[in-house]
Amino acid sequence: MKSSRITQFASIALLAFASAVAVAAPARPLVLLGRTNFSGYNGDVDHLFADLKENKLFVAAEDHGTVEVFNLESGKLLKTLTTFKTPHAFFLVPGTHRLIVTDDSGPRIIDDRSYRVLGYLHLHPDAGSDTEYYDASTRHLFIVSGGADVHMKHCWLSEINPWTGRVLRQHEFDSNHVEALRAEQHGNRMFINIADRNEVDVLAKKTLEVIARWPIVGAQSNLAMSLDEAHHRLFITTRKPTRLFVLNTDNGRTVATVNVPAINDGTEFDVARQRLYVPGAVGRVGVVQEISPDRYREIASVPSSVGAKSLTYVPQLNELILGVSPAYSTPHVAGIIRFKAQ
Repeated sequence: MKSSRITQFASIALLAFASAVAVAAPARPLVLLGRTNFSGYNGDVDHLFADLKENKLFVAAEDHGTVEVFNLESGKLLKTLTTFKTPHAFFLVPGTHRLIVTDDSGPRIIDDRSYRVLGYLHLHPDAGSDTEYYDASTRHLFIVSGGADVHMKHCWLSEINPWTGRVLRQHEFDSNHVEALRAEQHGNRMFINIADRNEVDVLAKKTLEVIARWPIVGAQSNLAMSLDEAHHRLFITTRKPTRLFVLNTDNGRTVATVNVPAINDGTEFDVARQRLYVPGAVGRVGVVQEISPDRYREIASVPSSVGAKSLTYVPQLNELILGVSPAYSTPHVAGIIRFKAQ
């Protein structure tokens, strides 16, 4: 009986501490730093990448076929890079100036200073190369290609040595829409969204074979993903409706759901503050606090701009940067919005 009372007291104390943390959250978790617009564009903005050493922000204006380059500190537009078909995402090879840009015509490598094309990665298929993720634990780069956008019924995940460009292995998915992946840094698994089946596939790193399939129940189009590996939690955002799902990575079970701003195209987990940032094209950023591994609460819905649905979080600067897709607003105004996390 005494042991039971001690356990009960400990649980109450932990709950009280978690509630105190939530209450102590700042009234303004995101403070606006500024906005930069760029004209002549009315399509979608995809991924953003902060190049800290060069003080640059690269933005994929996918429907425009350009990459927009901004000064990371001031937000000033520096240059528009053309000749792309549909650019999507970026990865800077560590210790180099080789920036790998995925594009529907195939991934290319450019110099992040001169913007000169240095080469290409040759995947099967090259067409539709989209999602790009670097696993620091293996020092390997993963790129998804194929899919419905390039009129293919399947998608392929390629594992690449980014220094040599060599494709080490591939996995073919019987799916035409694969989006976003994360890898454990202290484990042997990867997680990837199978959007047309409303499930998360779990892959073994060493073989790229699927070892589990976790359904997302109650929503469709799971497009974005983030990971809190320390607490064994995987965060998935869906489009129909826009909702945040929290999955236990020990068993794939959904432990919590949170309503977040509609039409989301990315989510980021702020490890230092134990928060999630979920932007929506409706013009707001949902800030969701992790109170405990099984409890989450939206502590703020911060005004942004209609169409601001993609993002990158730069922990070294405590900055959240949104890409504004003008397809959702009239008049059509594309741009970036910068916030400081408090």
